[in-house]
Amino acid sequence: MIIRQIETELKEILTEFPVLAIVGPRQVGKTTLAKRLGDTLQKEAIYVDLENPRDENKLNDPVLFFETNQDKCVILDEIQRRPDLFPILRSMIDQNRVPARFVLLGSASPYLIRESSETLAGRIFYQELTPIHLAELGGDKSSQQLLLRGGFPNSLLAGSDKMSAKWREGFVKTYIERDLPLLGLPLSPSESRNLLRMMAHLQGQLVNYATIAKSLGVSSPTVKKYIHFLEQAFLIDLLQPFSSNLGKRIVKSPKIYVRDSGLLTYLLGINDFNDLLAYPNAGGVWEGFVIQQIRSAIPSTIDRVYYRTQHGAEIDLVLVYPNQKRIGVEIKFSSSPKLTKGNYEAMSDLNLTHLFVVIPGEEAYLLKENVEALGIAQLLNRLLVLS
Repeated sequence: MIIRQIETELKEILTEFPVLAIVGPRQVGKTTLAKRLGDTLQKEAIYVDLENPRDENKLNDPVLFFETNQDKCVILDEIQRRPDLFPILRSMIDQNRVPARFVLLGSASPYLIRESSETLAGRIFYQELTPIHLAELGGDKSSQQLLLRGGFPNSLLAGSDKMSAKWREGFVKTYIERDLPLLGLPLSPSESRNLLRMMAHLQGQLVNYATIAKSLGVSSPTVKKYIHFLEQAFLIDLLQPFSSNLGKRIVKSPKIYVRDSGLLTYLLGINDFNDLLAYPNAGGVWEGFVIQQIRSAIPSTIDRVYYRTQHGAEIDLVLVYPNQKRIGVEIKFSSSPKLTKGNYEAMSDLNLTHLFVVIPGEEAYLLKENVEALGIAQLLNRLLVLS
């Protein structure tokens, strides 16, 4: 079993908050993590799966069930299926406000589970659980295997590459045919699959809503809604541009990434590293992988943006700390990276304290003062120190 990096923090949260909500895509490990947390509590934890008819029957009278178990921690899995419970949860908490009353698990963002944010304000702490990232592996799996299989436990830990691919095939099919419609995406399975494949082929590129709309035969506002929905369902990530009064003409469109590299390689038909090397946008696949590894490992208080001007200055990723310190990350799918004049211009524009150039492999060497080439594992270690 892989111990998740956020487990210690969540144990502390449960000593203060009546409700902990762990959100993230299906099969990412939320249930396993919640049960581990329940085992550490000073009181009994009971688990209720809202997709299990037998468990759901226990909540035919939810007030009676919660009152009967008010001295326990109740773990409610797939809470998005029962939004009607949120007002009742608020009432139960206000009658007996103690830490760790409830742990809610949901396969959608708080935005899609609107009732929770409206009725449990001040009572709930949200934590997103991402797929497994490199800093959690402890050397058991290589970054190359993580890149190809992705971070979903059943895919990453499968007995063979073939079984990993089969798992991802089933995951995508289930998400398209059942989960996305349940969450409210108004598309047929074939339309959802086309949309996801289109997102995969746009990996690391600027979003052009008009072009996507033309390909799908819908309006640009409709495309924006679809993309926002997929973002809230944890399938894609929109990296926003840097915004400041630098006096330069900054590109304003977000860049798009499929969040899990294993789902991305499945959607692109990439089966092994040789397939990746032959893929025309291999750099975009590597870029998305690195950005998601960083996102999973750094505190949420650090903003992630990219920087690009219409005059050619650019940095793939800029980390903006609460004290406004800025660190740049340039991502190169090459063992001998070359930085451009635009990279150095961006470094000057943003007054970066460091510029890290992330390359495949495990080498680390200076390219220039405060500019270092290194592998993704070394970068994650450096960022932990700098945080």
